[in-house]
Amino acid sequence: MHRRTLLGASAALAALPSAAFAQNDPVAAGRTGRWRGKRDGAVQAFLGIRYGNDTSRARFQAAIAPQTGRDTLIATSFAASCPQTGRATNQHEDCLFLNVWTPEANAKAGRPVMVYFHGGAYSNGSVIEPQVFGATLAEKGDVVVVTVNHRLNALGYLYLARLDPRFPDSGNTGQLDLILALIWVRDNIAGFGGDPSRVMLFGQSGGGAKIATLMGMPAAKGLFHRAATMSGQQVTASGPLNATRRAQALLDRLKAKPGDLADIPVERLIDGLRAEDPILSGGVYMGPVLDMKWLTRHPFWPDANQPGNAIPLILGNTRDET
Repeated sequence: MHRRTLLGASAALAALPSAAFAQNDPVAAGRTGRWRGKRDGAVQAFLGIRYGNDTSRARFQAAIAPQTGRDTLIATSFAASCPQTGRATNQHEDCLFLNVWTPEANAKAGRPVMVYFHGGAYSNGSVIEPQVFGATLAEKGDVVVVTVNHRLNALGYLYLARLDPRFPDSGNTGQLDLILALIWVRDNIAGFGGDPSRVMLFGQSGGGAKIATLMGMPAAKGLFHRAATMSGQQVTASGPLNATRRAQALLDRLKAKPGDLADIPVERLIDGLRAEDPILSGGVYMGPVLDMKWLTRHPFWPDANQPGNAIPLILGNTRDET
């Protein structure tokens, strides 16, 4: 894994003449950009669309959306997954990308939109795995499918705010990535044939927990309208005191100060999560934090959070989980 970005390569691809691509390659345009995809069986696929800038130079900070551009960007292959201890290949800190499958990138179609968040207990996982590709669902369900990669483990959920005031958004940056992705969906999905007023979130295990948490985050209000959690019904969030203790345990293992974590090699940071330590054994828990900034109360405890009450929610479990 390297912390340098792949922006140069992406720019080179985007600059290729249109003759380098098939004449029938689909093109979709939204408020913030224009993308050239490819055919994927009976549907159209737009892969590796950037929704957030490279965060390797802004660790533990809220991500920023890329600037609007006039060039048609190439979206025909998957981008990187977040660094992790899991099995995901092509791991890179620059991982804020999403993928879209649609029956047709027709701005007049107005199809329902289904956004999938992957599992992995906030620490592992990716949507760059064949079992969660969206082509079949898009075709058989006649919907627009979006899958999202985002920051995980320490990169997405390490809470440093009480240890270093320079990181006020730490502890929930993974959730903020998902909100940024949903803002991209709101602003662009119509150009892919989707209806931004009919967005349904669905996810398995940790993906379901991420959705449940978004139900209680004011910043996510209005960005989705239905939800389904397939295992992972997150009722509470981590308190700031225990989240700080976990962060300190990781810092002690790495022999580092909070500010050091912004610049150490990402491999070392991830290796620290593997540590054989009484507190860290099995991998230290990472998840959303009740930081009183982005998450101001538990999503479903002692009752359902007010912002989520109007959102229809399907609850279920996968066969072999919990």
